[in-house]
Amino acid sequence: MADEEQPVVKVERRDAVQWLTIDREPRRNALNEVVVRLLGEGIVAAQADPACRAIVITGAGDKAFCAGADLQQSGAGSPFDVDYSRPRHYLVALFRTMQACGLPIVARVNGHALAGGFGLLCACDMAVASDDALFGTPESKIGLTPMMILPTMLRVLQPRALMEMCITAEPIDATRALALGVVNYTVPRAELDDKLAWLLERTVDRSPAALRLGKQAFHAMQDMTLEQAQEYAQAMVPAMVSTGDAREGLAAFQQKRAPVWR
Repeated sequence: MADEEQPVVKVERRDAVQWLTIDREPRRNALNEVVVRLLGEGIVAAQADPACRAIVITGAGDKAFCAGADLQQSGAGSPFDVDYSRPRHYLVALFRTMQACGLPIVARVNGHALAGGFGLLCACDMAVASDDALFGTPESKIGLTPMMILPTMLRVLQPRALMEMCITAEPIDATRALALGVVNYTVPRAELDDKLAWLLERTVDRSPAALRLGKQAFHAMQDMTLEQAQEYAQAMVPAMVSTGDAREGLAAFQQKRAPVWR
């Protein structure tokens, strides 16, 4: 296909932030195996770079963040292609990569986030959205259920709200998405990048070690009972305070200066 002749994910470093842009605007930035693989590779490369402090995922244009799986593609690489020699679906592999990533991943929601695109949004750590964006799981309209993205959605949305979305396939607007905790902020489209920059400024100068340990603890505790989480927390405190960043942060606080993270 003509739109696949060029890279379908644009990788761009902007200061300490790695930007990954799904560049399939004619297909409303739909996902296929190539897109998902390149997103995963971009995340792994960013995490391997000590100078990188955050990752932004967004879509090209102003209509769609990501409209979900590319239903026009069939055969190898399509969202429903089954290879029994590779039991892990490529989208699940991406979500696991995102969860294991020690860098904060921020979604820049420049347009509609639907189906797999909504799952991609839910897999990010934070999100800033244009206030004219729509969010939804339209799968039941075509005889499907959002099976692959359900685990990520369950970690973000309230159960009854999610159940309604999955059953009715009706989209929600940005105001409702904000109320449900799907996104951190919604702003007029003209202010999207300014708000994103505001959030990134408050992310990239924080302790990298603290953010890595914090993300690890956040995901680990989600699967624990309260008692297990408390035990995990107290066991992690000695590891946390032993890091170079913790020593530097405490010294900087006492000396009334800005910390210099290693």
